[in-house]
Parts: sequence; structure tokens; C-alpha cells
Amino acid sequence: MVRNMAGGQGRRWATRPEFWREMFDHLGAGLAVLDPSGRIVAVNLAAEELLGRTASAMMGKDFHNLLHRHTDGAAIPDEWCRLRIALTRRRSSYAEMDSFLSGDGHPIPVTWFSAPVIRNGRVLGTTVLFAGDATGGETEEGLTAHVIALEDLTNRLTLAAEIATALAQTLDTEEAIARLGPLLVPRLADWLAIDLRRDEGIRRVAVVGPEGRDLDQEAWQGPLPPLDEHSRSALARVLRGGEPVLLGPREIATPPDSPLAAVQTGFLQALGASSVVIVPLGTVRQVTGALTLARTDDARPFDATEVALIGDIGRRVGLAIDNTLLFGRQREIAEAMQRNLLIAVPQPGRLRMAARYQPAAPGSQVGGDWYDAFPLRDGATALVIGDVIGHDLAAAAGMAQLHGMLRSLAWDRMKPPSAIIDRLDEAVPVITNVALATAIYARVEGPEEGPWQLLWTSAGHPPPLLVTREGRAEYLEQGQGLLLGTGLGVIGRPDATAPLPPGSTLLLYTDGLVEVPGTDLDTGLHGLRRHAAALARHPLEDFCDQILARMPPGNTDDIALLALRVPTGRPLRPGGS
Repeated sequence: MVRNMAGGQGRRWATRPEFWREMFDHLGAGLAVLDPSGRIVAVNLAAEELLGRTASAMMGKDFHNLLHRHTDGAAIPDEWCRLRIALTRRRSSYAEMDSFLSGDGHPIPVTWFSAPVIRNGRVLGTTVLFAGDATGGETEEGLTAHVIALEDLTNRLTLAAEIATALAQTLDTEEAIARLGPLLVPRLADWLAIDLRRDEGIRRVAVVGPEGRDLDQEAWQGPLPPLDEHSRSALARVLRGGEPVLLGPREIATPPDSPLAAVQTGFLQALGASSVVIVPLGTVRQVTGALTLARTDDARPFDATEVALIGDIGRRVGLAIDNTLLFGRQREIAEAMQRNLLIAVPQPGRLRMAARYQPAAPGSQVGGDWYDAFPLRDGATALVIGDVIGHDLAAAAGMAQLHGMLRSLAWDRMKPPSAIIDRLDEAVPVITNVALATAIYARVEGPEEGPWQLLWTSAGHPPPLLVTREGRAEYLEQGQGLLLGTGLGVIGRPDATAPLPPGSTLLLYTDGLVEVPGTDLDTGLHGLRRHAAALARHPLEDFCDQILARMPPGNTDDIALLALRVPTGRPLRPGGS
């Protein structure tokens, strides 16, 4: 079995102990795993026996310095060492009639083969396979067989690592499942099926096979018969939390003992499957579903090593799917909370308002974006836009707290926006769990027929955008102060004022509108200003829709917009802007 060192380097290589044993027990030659610097992080039992050294005595040591010698026992300079050069240049190498130093100080004749372990183009380390007289006179043919086994092992471990990486990059269940198919078919199997357990029953959510195969894959997807607690079929046992199952032709042809087993048997026979592995998704205590892999070539049945690998993949996939489902439930709650708080905006007198909330794309986390607008006791209209830092249910809950507190403060205290935001900031650490938040609080002031002006303060939020009827767009960058929740006790944030010309449009927005991965913030701000200027005379509802449509796709944050349209000075015609 493999002997692992304790500590960070060893943990990076380690997986479940039984998985390592399955992978390495069949290797009769010595095997050492090195980190990128050439230090030993794992050895197998054959390496200990061949070298006469314990695993603990070798762990963490430089492989070349510890073991590599001339046949007379003299040290080999780094610049002359083929093994050192292979390690440095991250390439495969091979040598016959070489020597490693045994634990008792004598050189041992060996033949060795080294190969880098690569994932996503990055070298994680190196494997060194070696054999010598101490193993019973390993032949060249024998070592070649071991090299082939090592390459196969490396490919399988790389596959497991690629699956883990692919699944870690998404929080969307459908996308996670879609990523799995191309990694396993045809690399490990000819066919794949994924079944998930849900409250409403079992559902086959994916069937993947070779391109060009004449089989209606969608016909085999969808709801499956209920799980029979007494069925002894492989799929039923796995879904109940059983161990991975390997099926050969005789087991595949066994008459089904339940409706669920009948569907699975029909599916496997339609594929022409000759060897099948069914493993649980998740753990014994938390079975999310089942993964079925099938091969149709009689000459290439699954072996025990592959069953162990597929079992490990099933655990990884199950945990990843559990995470996506949990995230999905939290996302639905957060989005519902936000939508319930984002009220229909008022239409005060001749001023017109419109608002939009666009949740993040599926697979992204919902944040704490919100808008608000309401009349004040002195006749002014309050405008609010805010964003609680974070992208989870806690951020949405924090948004709800700030939303209510700011409304109460603004209604109760007829004071400038800066005083309201300062008071809110004092209350944030005492009353809420909000870490940080940005916000703009503004008052639209003026007589019923105008003119109107904007009085506002900003707590670290992107600046308002004012667009005149003639298409001149300007960011209102005054009134900027610190974010909410810094704990710095800052009092006296600045206020700013600006006239609202007839026919102009004021746009408040959250950063999801202008921050797109792969571009800088200035690019997003320039794009928003350009599009808003072009839409200056569009009806307000269309203005908001077009802003959302024209901004570049790819944002991973939710978006809130609040727009105010000032009348042109003449009474509005029906249907006018």
C-alpha cells in the first residue's frame, strides 16, 4: 500500500486510503511520488523493501540527493543527473543500469522511469517507478508492464482531478451534470446514466453515449418507477446506500424483480452493455442518486481498480450535486425575499419612475441589491439604491434589515440625506449582521410643477447617472462618502445637489450593471453612459429594458435599477414620456 507523509504536501496527494490501496497494490515495482521541488511525498511498500528504508525516513527528503548514486556509491552532480534534469524540465525520462543508495549505504542496481503528473496544464509533481535485483531480478518486459500500469494509473488520477475541478467551477446542478458526461464518455465508458433522488421520486436526468449511436437518449430520461425497498437489483441496492456494484453479462441478463429494475435492465440491454458499474452519488449516509457506466466491448470489462476509481468519482459528484441543490434552495429563498421587498415605485405628481430587478444568472449567487422609492412627510420623494456586500442568503437578509431601517429613519427625520445615512451607519453594527454595504439616499425636491433638484449622499456606491433630453450624460460624482459598516465612526458625510433639467432621466443602479468579468470598471461605466445617452428620449419603461438588454452579458451579480423621468415642462400627452 502507499505510505503517506503527514503534513500539507502529503495531504495534497492523499485521497481515501482504500482508493490508494486499490491503485498501488498491484505494482510490484517501487514507486515514489515527488512534489514539484523533487521531494518525496509518498512511497509504496515495494519501494521500502527494495531500498531497505522506511517510509518515514524518506518522506520530505529530496529524492535525488537521498537516493541517486554512481555504481561506486559516489554522489552524482545535479548537472549530470538524468533524473534531476527530468524533474527540472518536467518531462519523462528512463535509465537502465543506474544505482540508488540503500538504507545500509550500499548502491543498488536499478532501472527507473519517471513521468510528470499534469492537471490542466500545470505540473503537480512527478512519479518515479523503479525496479532492481532486490525485487527478484525485474526484467525489461516486467518493468515495461509496470510503466504501462503507472501511465494508466496517472491517467485515472488525472481524470478524478479533472472531474473535481470541473464540478467545483459551477453551482448549477444541470451544468454540473452536463460537464460530467464529456469527461467520462468515451474516456472511461461507452455510456453513462445519472439518476437523482428527489422528494417527488427518482429521476434519470442524463443519458450520454457515443456520437452517432442510433438510440433515443431522451426516451430513457425522466421519472423512474418508485424505489422498491425489497428489490435486490443493483440499482435499487445502490440507491438505498449500498456499495458500488460490478455487473457482467450474466448479471445484466438477470430477470428484473421490480418496475425500477425492469427499466434499468431494458436500458442496459438496449445499449448492448457487456460490463456495467453502478455506484452511489454521495456517501452512504447521504445518497443523492446513482451513476451507471456501461461498456459494450466484451474484450474490455471493468476491473476492480476501475470500480474503485468510479466509486470515488461518484462520491465527488454526489457531494458536488448536494452543494448545487443546497445553493439552489438558498438562492430561491434569497431571490423571493428580494422580490417581496422591491415594491412598485410611486408616481409622484408629474414625475415618473420605473425600476428593474434582474437576478444573477443561474449558477451565480444572489446578492443583496435593492431599490426603494417613497414619499416623505415634507412632500419630497425619497430614492434609494443599495447593495449589501456578499452573495448569499445572509446578504439578502442584511438587505432586508437595511431596507426597513432606512425607510424608518427617512420618514421619521426630515434631515439631509447625509444625516440619515450617518445615523444608519451607527445602527448597522448594533442592529444587523451586515458586514459592509453601499447605498445612495436621495431626495427629489421641488414644487408640483417644477423645477426639481436632487439632494443626495453616497456611501461608497457607484455614482448616479443624469441624462438630459438632448442626450448629454453625466455621472454625478459628488457626495461620495465611506461605505456602511466600516466601524470607523465617521460622522458628517457630504451632501450634494444638482438640478434636474426638464425631460432629463436620473438613473440609479447597482454595480452588477457595469462590472463584467474580464473587463475593467471604466469600460462598464463608459458603456452605460453611451447607451443611456442614446436612449434619452425613449419612454421610461423602454429606457430601463433597453439598458439591461444593451449592457454586455456575462455578469455574475444581480442588478437593481431605479430611474426617474422629469417632465418636459408641458403636460404629458397620453402614452407620452
